Amino acid sequence: MKPVWFTFLNGSDIEQLEPTDIEILDAVEEGLRAQGLGETVVEPRVHLMPDPAFNGHFNVLRGYVAPLALAGVKIVGDYVDNYRTGLPSEMALLNLFDPRTGMPVAVLDATAITEMRTGALTALGARHLARPDAKVLGHIGARATSYWNVRLLDRIFDLTEIRVHSRRPESREAFAERLERELGKPVIVTEDWKTCVEGADIVVEASRLERPQPLLKTEWIAPGALVVPYGTNSAVEITLTDIMDKIVVDDWGQAHAGPFGALRAHVDSGRLDEAGLHGELGEIVAGRKPGRESADETNLFWHRGLSLSDIALGAALLKKAEERGLGQKLRFS
Repeated sequence: MKPVWFTFLNGSDIEQLEPTDIEILDAVEEGLRAQGLGETVVEPRVHLMPDPAFNGHFNVLRGYVAPLALAGVKIVGDYVDNYRTGLPSEMALLNLFDPRTGMPVAVLDATAITEMRTGALTALGARHLARPDAKVLGHIGARATSYWNVRLLDRIFDLTEIRVHSRRPESREAFAERLERELGKPVIVTEDWKTCVEGADIVVEASRLERPQPLLKTEWIAPGALVVPYGTNSAVEITLTDIMDKIVVDDWGQAHAGPFGALRAHVDSGRLDEAGLHGELGEIVAGRKPGRESADETNLFWHRGLSLSDIALGAALLKKAEERGLGQKLRFS
């Protein structure tokens, strides 16, 4: 058999590529558009929980993006207590393959990719479902994906008020300091959930709860707002979906599968089903369904995270690495 080589991009390589906000948004949007046009295959993520005592699990995401001629599998660890040892809570590897032959194309450190594509999905959902004049953000959560949520939302909306809250004071203070340094604008650190989200134009719930708790109250959501919940465990009240004009997900097949997700209780109880959805974000990006249609709509975008976003952003970074001569060529066989 002739030699088979693949590219390895480590964390340092990804960092040196310095993808711009526009490059990140464009890549993730390309994956969404392909999904909306029916040019992808996405399988619901599966979970591996080695031992409940470890307080963590692995997510395995799988997909195929025809316009990119790539299939991919990402494995990401989700370990809540990693901060105690100075490790990120989420670390990932993305494996890209030639879908025509099954041969490996690349392996990428996908830790930063996961953070960036999650923020891009939040921001692109807001581009289509929030009011164009949205200026006030209430953000719950301070993990790594949270930074990219705020940064990319600010890129699109040029926010005038950013409020943040998280469970641990040290994490929310450090988060706010980083945002102020990077964005060059003040950030309000709140002591509670209500002060953070009440009356905000865009509300993002990215908490790290150990068990479901209805901490985000429906009554705090202003008419005309967009709510984006994506925490592993539900932090919203069961009534949240009752006030929504449009409910959009990233992928319904994934949204109603598996034990985790911010609207898990809504699906399990039958309160949220496919008939009650406005659609998937990819359908809106592809022009097959409308996004926000009026200023007074109150909308919800729930995303679990798409393998397609990982593949699309991974492909863009791989191309940029080839242009810059970054990465290692490893022999597979």
